[in-house]
Amino acid sequence: MSEVDETAFEPLLSEEAQKALRGPLPPGDYYLFGSDACLEGAVFAGCRYYAGYPITPASEIMERAAQRMPQVGGRFIQMEDEISSACSLIGASWAGVKAMTATSGPGFSLMMEAVSFAVMSETPFLIVNVQRPGPGQGYITSSQEDVMQARWGHHGGGPIIALAPSSVQEMFDFTIQAFNYAEEWRVPVILLADETLAHMREKLTVPPWEKIKVLNRIKPQALGIPPEKFLPYEPYEGKVPPMPAWGDGYRVNVVGLVRHPDGNVTKYSPEMHMACVSRLVQKIEDHADEIAQVEGYHLEGCKNLVVAYGTVTRSAFEAVQELRGKGRTDIGFLRLKILWPFPDGKIRSLIKQVENVFFPEMNMGYLVHPLRESLRDRAKQFISIPFLGALHSPDLIIGEIIKVIAR
Repeated sequence: MSEVDETAFEPLLSEEAQKALRGPLPPGDYYLFGSDACLEGAVFAGCRYYAGYPITPASEIMERAAQRMPQVGGRFIQMEDEISSACSLIGASWAGVKAMTATSGPGFSLMMEAVSFAVMSETPFLIVNVQRPGPGQGYITSSQEDVMQARWGHHGGGPIIALAPSSVQEMFDFTIQAFNYAEEWRVPVILLADETLAHMREKLTVPPWEKIKVLNRIKPQALGIPPEKFLPYEPYEGKVPPMPAWGDGYRVNVVGLVRHPDGNVTKYSPEMHMACVSRLVQKIEDHADEIAQVEGYHLEGCKNLVVAYGTVTRSAFEAVQELRGKGRTDIGFLRLKILWPFPDGKIRSLIKQVENVFFPEMNMGYLVHPLRESLRDRAKQFISIPFLGALHSPDLIIGEIIKVIAR
């Protein structure tokens, strides 16, 4: 972690104080946009490379990166498009640097080939997708329409990890966590934000630095593995392979092809293909309960369950609280913090039997499908509450719930 000038320990209340900052945000309270909190979380996590192409509503993250990366000894570069932005993260990561970019739906689509290559080559980096509505170029308001693309949009079935923050505080916290996941599991990670959250201003509390967990990738030299015995795609202790940087003296065939543990892409067979891709999938899916995070409220005696993620969490939880305040104590709430890998085990451990499941999403009802599969034998009815172009109001959600439970 970069050293911080002692003069920077004053709260960032002025432009002069911001210019004085030469490291992560000092502990304290701040009043920031979600975009700014995201980039500050990246700085704290050790990100020192940002490549991007401006796109509304993600451009403010890029603007903050242009300011902060040089201040902390990092590198910022505006690329010619989203394709080159994502591809450059691969090179930066293999050079030993934590790297990120931010985009929105149309740019996210262009980054899919780089995500596919990163999955296969086990290259860690972060993409922040500040979602806006589609299809096509769409519009510039809020959306959750890229949640399925995050998991299934790239070539092949390789896994990723995707987080869904709901507050400015979580834009900071989840960004740090996203880098930790990327480093721990050697996988590209997606932060699925949206326009409302990126442009929202709220209180951010930076805790004492020693209380924030920051993970770094394991290197073969730290394990005492000599270059002549190094197998670049052989998992260490059954988890992920250690990852050297270019110039560390280790030979690594960084390639998007299926390969043997030594990186050899010859002697192809369907069995080798299956073994290679299966390991990539299993390293995430077999640890889904370890990775996944959900929150449950008022689940005891719950007959009607409201499920939400991301910014919609705010409206949905307010709707639940209002209904419970009016005597509907049979309504509970479940929040998905991690969308991929889908937290099937965690959900089933919390939900035993309900009648109705209500799922508001800023899309046409996407994640209700894996949720239905998860609770296939534990719920009678699944009611999607779609809304496009804006955040649900609590009244909208309440109205849809009342239509069903008042029958």
